[in-house]
Amino acid sequence: MLSNIRIVMINTFHPGNIGAAARAMKNMGLNELVLVEPRLFPDPKATSRAASATDLLDNARVVGSLSEAIADCPLVIGASARSRSFPWPMLDAEQCALKAVAEANQGPVAIVFGRERMGLHNDELMQCHFHVAIPSNPDSPVLNVSAAIQVICYEIWKTQLRDEVAPEATEYPTQQQMENFYQHLEQTLEQVGFLIPQHPGKSMTKLRRLFNRARPESLELNMLRGILSAIGRNKG
Repeated sequence: MLSNIRIVMINTFHPGNIGAAARAMKNMGLNELVLVEPRLFPDPKATSRAASATDLLDNARVVGSLSEAIADCPLVIGASARSRSFPWPMLDAEQCALKAVAEANQGPVAIVFGRERMGLHNDELMQCHFHVAIPSNPDSPVLNVSAAIQVICYEIWKTQLRDEVAPEATEYPTQQQMENFYQHLEQTLEQVGFLIPQHPGKSMTKLRRLFNRARPESLELNMLRGILSAIGRNKG
C-alpha cells in the first residue's frame, strides 16, 4: 500500500533537502520520490543527507511539471502553510495520512510539497483535491520542507499500522481526467456565452474548487462529460 503513495517536491532549491526527504521517506516505508524541476540534482549534498536512502535518490523520477508528476493520481494533496484567497478543502497531517492510506488501493496518491521560500503557487494548489497544513507555533509557523515531509510520512506510517483503516471502495478519476474535464467545461461555457475569453474572471477557479470539493466519481465524471458534449452538439 505504501508503494502507491508518492512524495512530490517542486523546484527544490537546496539539494540537501532532497536527501533529507528521501531519508525521512525510507524511515517511514515510502519509496516513490518525484522531483519537479529541482534546482540542483543529482548532487553530493543530497547523497550525504540521504544516508541509507540513496536508493530512493537513484530511483527518483525527475519531471518538468507538476501536471506530469500527478497525471495518473486519483488523489492529490498539496502542502500549504498559509491561507489563500480561495480556500480549498483542508486536512491536518493525521487526516491527510488517513485519506492517503485509505485511497492508495485505488491508484497512486501524490502528496505535493513546494519551494523552500514560497511553497506552492496558486495554480499548483488548484491541481490538488485537498490542502494539508501542519499546525505549528504562530511565531514560527513555516516548517522546513524536509521536516514537513518527515511529519507527513510519520503520520502515514502510523496510520497504515492500524487494522481498522478501510480501503476506499469508490473509483475516482485521475488528475489528468479531471484536467480534461476542466478544459471541456471551460470550452463549453465559452461556447454558450457564460465565460468571455477576454475577461475570464475567477469563475473557473471557483468551479475547480466546487468540483474538487465534490470529488465526482469516475461514472459521475463520465456523465458530466456526456452532458457537456450534448450541449456542444446542440449549440453547434
